[in-house]
Amino acid sequence: MDTLPGSAPRRVDAIVVGAGLAGLYQLHRLRELGLSTRVFEAGDDIGGTWHWNRYPGARCDIESLSYSYSFSPELDQEWVWSEKYAGQPEILRYIHHVADRFGLREHITLRTRVTRAVYDEGDRVWEISTDTGETVTAPYVVMASGCNSTPKDPGVPGADSFAGPAYHTARWPREDVDLTGRRVAVIGTGSSGVQLVPVLAGRVAELTVFQRTPAYALPAHNRPLTEAEIAEHKAGYPEFRAAQRRSKGGSVVTMPTRSALEATEEERTAAYEAGWRSGVLSGLLRSFTDLLVDRAANETAADFVRGKIASIVTDSSTAEALMPRTFPFGTKRPCLDTGYYAAYNDPRVTLVDLNRTPIEEITPKGVRTSDQERVFDAIVFATGFDALTGALTSVEIVGKGGATLREKWADGPRTYLGLVSAGFPNLFTVTGPLSPSVLTNMMVSIEQHVEWITDCVAHLRAGGFTEIDATPEAEEEWGAHVAEMAAQTLYPAADSWYLGANVPGKARVFLAYVGGADRYRERCDAVARDGYEGFVLS
Repeated sequence: MDTLPGSAPRRVDAIVVGAGLAGLYQLHRLRELGLSTRVFEAGDDIGGTWHWNRYPGARCDIESLSYSYSFSPELDQEWVWSEKYAGQPEILRYIHHVADRFGLREHITLRTRVTRAVYDEGDRVWEISTDTGETVTAPYVVMASGCNSTPKDPGVPGADSFAGPAYHTARWPREDVDLTGRRVAVIGTGSSGVQLVPVLAGRVAELTVFQRTPAYALPAHNRPLTEAEIAEHKAGYPEFRAAQRRSKGGSVVTMPTRSALEATEEERTAAYEAGWRSGVLSGLLRSFTDLLVDRAANETAADFVRGKIASIVTDSSTAEALMPRTFPFGTKRPCLDTGYYAAYNDPRVTLVDLNRTPIEEITPKGVRTSDQERVFDAIVFATGFDALTGALTSVEIVGKGGATLREKWADGPRTYLGLVSAGFPNLFTVTGPLSPSVLTNMMVSIEQHVEWITDCVAHLRAGGFTEIDATPEAEEEWGAHVAEMAAQTLYPAADSWYLGANVPGKARVFLAYVGGADRYRERCDAVARDGYEGFVLS
């Protein structure tokens, strides 16, 4: 290990980019291998998405007892979750506990953004440059920079001209933001907006929500966990964790056995009511086998949700505007909410349908739509992310022959298993594009990727190999397989961030593997077992 006097190492065995849930676990596993490892984190503290997304109401939509690390049985037993769905502060406390418990902080460099990574073909090492002027080299680089970590520009003319405070949900300030008694605009009604709106509605003088596309939101029925159910779950954690790893989505759910079109209307309604009451993200979607592959079957579920919206929202025109009608249910990630639709019954809350009156510009005073200018004291942009690829293409990554990842992915990401992109050897991505990632419980997918990467590095070192790269043929085959699987579903029918449709100019490619985490895990295990089929080791 090369070091500069009085400084951190400038040459290490491995570099990890990002100190969120993925980066911390990758650091832990690489240290277990005995590798000198440095982690670079752009934020001023660890936590990744749970560090940045601290807006009021921020909460996980996977149950706490399931959305947590499984690698340590001792950790499972000692940490106690307080709610069915933990809020951002509690999840962040958990992440800090993990970092302290496993002694990870000393290997993490905060407030340092990786800006460039260049592969040296002669020495077979990556040279990493940062915005602080530091340069570090390592044979292996793991990009654990997150699927939804690069905020999408609001894309609204005049966004910088507003005279009052403006916030983005993905970059919420650490200090308390007091909007009590203020006139507030929220632009965007994806998951962040759905969580934020009910909280703000109870605090502000006036809340105006600007909606381009309505969301399907399901009730979370969040509540404190009882001591009895915590104890019961802890007693069964080993079996539960094993079941998670075998599951299709990383969560243990009962899978349906018949088509929605085979059931009677009464049977469908009963099943959907049970799903609605379950307070589980996949509860309603898992009512029948064909909701994501048959448009007619899907419409029965979509119509059920629209009926629920009509029963909750008292103003019929507002209710109609909140009803999704342009895309199938589930093809954009459904939101879990706590009082979202009911918030529009508050006379202080107004919905602006941007399909009727689009935003023309942000002004110093507020927001001008095609019909009028509305004046605000504060604006919140809940406009989402450049998902799955944004955190990778924002870094200048230069591989073999001087080719950049940004150029290679101009027409959409190309990877083998979502783990490696051909021509960029020894550069791994955790839950990268074309892996199951965002269609699963991210904790399960993160652990699977980190463990596969760690085993791969151990294999390379044990065999005296210095380089692993995907073959273009394997990459092409995998990309075609991912596209083929997506085409068998209704997912491509929605202009979603799964397709990159939320970012102007971004290539339209379905960005995740829909075949299930179970099938994906089997494929990855088989690739490794067969001597890393589809890779070149040298």
